[in-house]
Amino acid sequence: MSNLSSVDMAWYQMEDPTNLMMVTGVVLFKGPLDIDLFRRIIAERLVAPYAPFRSTVARSGMPGIPYRWERDPHFDLDYHVRHVALPEPGDQAVLEKMVSEMMSTALDLNRPPWQFHVMDNYNGGSAVLVRLHHCIADGIALIRVLLSLTGETAEASLEIPPVKKVKKKGALDRALKAVVDTVETTGKMAGAVLKEGQAALEDPAYLFEIGSSAARIAAKGTLATAKLLLMPPDPKTPLKGKLGLIKLASWSRPVSLADVKRIGRVTDSKVNDVLMAAMTGALRRYLEGHHYKVNRLNFRAAVPVNLRPLDGPIKLGNEFGLVFLSLPVGIADPLERLIEVKRRMDEIKDSPEAIVAFGILGMLGVTPTQLSDQIVNLFGTKATAVATNVPGPQRPIFLAGSEIDNLMFWVPQSGKLGLGISILSYAGKVTLGVSVDKGLIPDPQRILDGFYEEFDALMELVHQAEE
Repeated sequence: MSNLSSVDMAWYQMEDPTNLMMVTGVVLFKGPLDIDLFRRIIAERLVAPYAPFRSTVARSGMPGIPYRWERDPHFDLDYHVRHVALPEPGDQAVLEKMVSEMMSTALDLNRPPWQFHVMDNYNGGSAVLVRLHHCIADGIALIRVLLSLTGETAEASLEIPPVKKVKKKGALDRALKAVVDTVETTGKMAGAVLKEGQAALEDPAYLFEIGSSAARIAAKGTLATAKLLLMPPDPKTPLKGKLGLIKLASWSRPVSLADVKRIGRVTDSKVNDVLMAAMTGALRRYLEGHHYKVNRLNFRAAVPVNLRPLDGPIKLGNEFGLVFLSLPVGIADPLERLIEVKRRMDEIKDSPEAIVAFGILGMLGVTPTQLSDQIVNLFGTKATAVATNVPGPQRPIFLAGSEIDNLMFWVPQSGKLGLGISILSYAGKVTLGVSVDKGLIPDPQRILDGFYEEFDALMELVHQAEE
């Protein structure tokens, strides 16, 4: 079996009871999901081709490489794909409670670190709660894996290319090649779908030019490293503090991507500028509601930056860095705040900070534990939140014959942060999610309420400009 990369090991070793290194997601379906068919698709399209989904993390016994993937001899698909019914009334509030409970519950690291919970009785349809440890892959890779399980029509989503076991010599090689060919084909399709979503969302996860010359990166790398290390700590606010064991998840009602683009056209800003500005205003409203002075307040969001191409076959593992976006929480006027968010985001577009952060994350997997803890604390002091932005397909897709109505994902807050902000686009709509530490932020819905108010304020600017 393969060894974990140094970055994958970093995410494995960052596991903490108060900050589980787990990617959590929900996939919402318009109708009921066929559990038997779903299990078959997971077995044949996920478990069979991707070794980490049938493997545990084990000590390697090799110097410099602490961990490796080792096949689980007791692998049981029923343990990883579970089937339950949501209690009445089976609405978003009930599902949010279930997601929060699972987000607060560690995966069993003695088994392959992932689970899917298929839930009936969600608003007349079904929902799937996804839990995967970050050591398997980052968010972009996991979205690509999810898309590789789907089809553009109900019929296409049911097509599972058979892999026949033949006893002739070389038959196993041919069978495995059939699986690999299928994975490469679906991987390329998933990459194309993500690129389409990226264009729609203008995702900051791709701000860094991977094609930049090595000399150009090196020339700026020293300054970026110094900037990162010398960056002052974020101010102490009610959003930062000691973490507890209980997490809460919530997500917004979808907003129209067309409306977001209308705001962008009127204000000469990008889709992500608009959404981050509205979320920044929501955090301002939240702090004001808790009687915290926000004048001139700035704090940072750590933004994951994808460092891999989207074309080609799916590759698991973690290949992303981080940039630190300073959020102008102290600006009260929605338009002025949007202009400032755009200016700050433009500044980081060509920064090598993501490459530098990727290297530091790699160090976590090979340095002694005490030093690794110091590096994690370093990241934790520099930011208040993690803000992720993942592009999804811009047309409806199907899984196991059922149409996906919407989906949402949250990544863990590395560095022991207590606030995660997620943006995900799908089929012409954008959903925002928050994941929080309950002890710090017991009422995350108030953040989303503030987002609605800020978005409405920006839409009012559009109406005034178009009159």
